[in-house]
Amino acid sequence: MYNQTEIIKDTSELGADGELVINMGPQHPATHGVLHLVVTLNGETIKKIEPHLGYIHRSIEKMCESLTYRQFIYVTSRMDYLSSHINNLGCALLVEKGMQIEVPDRAKYVRVILSELTRIASHELWLGAMAMDLGAFTPFFYAFREREMITDIMEDTCGARLTMNYIVPGGLMYDLHPDFQKKVKAFITQFKSKVTEYEDLVTNNIIFQSRTKGVGILSAEDAISYGCTGPVARASGVSCDIRKIYPYEVYDKVAFDEVLETAGDSFARYMVRVKEMNQSIRIIEQLIDNIPEGDFVGKTKNVLKLPKGEFYTRVETARGEFGVYVVSEGGTTPHRIKFRSPGFSNLSVLNHISVGSKIGDLMASMGTLDLVIPDIDR
Repeated sequence: MYNQTEIIKDTSELGADGELVINMGPQHPATHGVLHLVVTLNGETIKKIEPHLGYIHRSIEKMCESLTYRQFIYVTSRMDYLSSHINNLGCALLVEKGMQIEVPDRAKYVRVILSELTRIASHELWLGAMAMDLGAFTPFFYAFREREMITDIMEDTCGARLTMNYIVPGGLMYDLHPDFQKKVKAFITQFKSKVTEYEDLVTNNIIFQSRTKGVGILSAEDAISYGCTGPVARASGVSCDIRKIYPYEVYDKVAFDEVLETAGDSFARYMVRVKEMNQSIRIIEQLIDNIPEGDFVGKTKNVLKLPKGEFYTRVETARGEFGVYVVSEGGTTPHRIKFRSPGFSNLSVLNHISVGSKIGDLMASMGTLDLVIPDIDR
């Protein structure tokens, strides 16, 4: 036993001003992937955050240069795996644009319905995980209850629950499952009857509001400066929904609202995603009973060769703008390819919105950015 209290001072990790440098990750439950943050603290106040990437780098863009225009589409499922269907759609649209491929209306309707189901499934997972990061465990089970219905629909339709690989240049890999419309309608009914539970559990929860309101504020000017897109930018009042600005497929034929908030804090980013799920339901309701009959895939050549030149297309994923840029030399594979993923720009603001706040607020600030690390570190 000690006869007196012994104070041990280890200043090896302390800076000149008493600052403490700690490592968050790369293995940490709140980073939702292999993300390493070097956090500089003064007491409990954040002074600086430096993200370190590269732990799961796979050279995906370089890999795509050796894949055909039919093959490279599916590599993007391994980037933002929660928006894999939408990523595949962006790549297919580029090939169709470059080769002037006509896509049947039936395929366009189904693509949009599946895109919006993907968006809801992504937001449901984010809602449950983000609430759990802040200490609320029950919403995780509620969110996954509805998400499970979507993954069942995806499994019936595509044969997979996460990385669908259902889209091909010209349309769809195969036609819809016979119970597709029935199951989608059942999901809509279930979701609309349960959405009030999210409000009771999370939105109107005074503890959740205290943890998120006024935390991680991002102004509209800074959102634009950092290149933020998706719910992160729209929560700061920046209009940037690709489905509205540059409509693709049949988005110009459906009525829906671009969800905007102006507070720019963590709670505003939460509200944008919750409201977006309702708008996705609205889009699906307009399309599900009006899917045209006919072919599910257009006529294409067995070997696809993009004309020589530069091509770019963009789509709206659950996290923001996903862009695909290809330089073609007229061959069967891309000469150069670059993916513009929303996660990298959104991660870039983490230091900006966190400096000056407490270490306990980092979970709310980072959680509402909705980071999928394989999409950033690819």
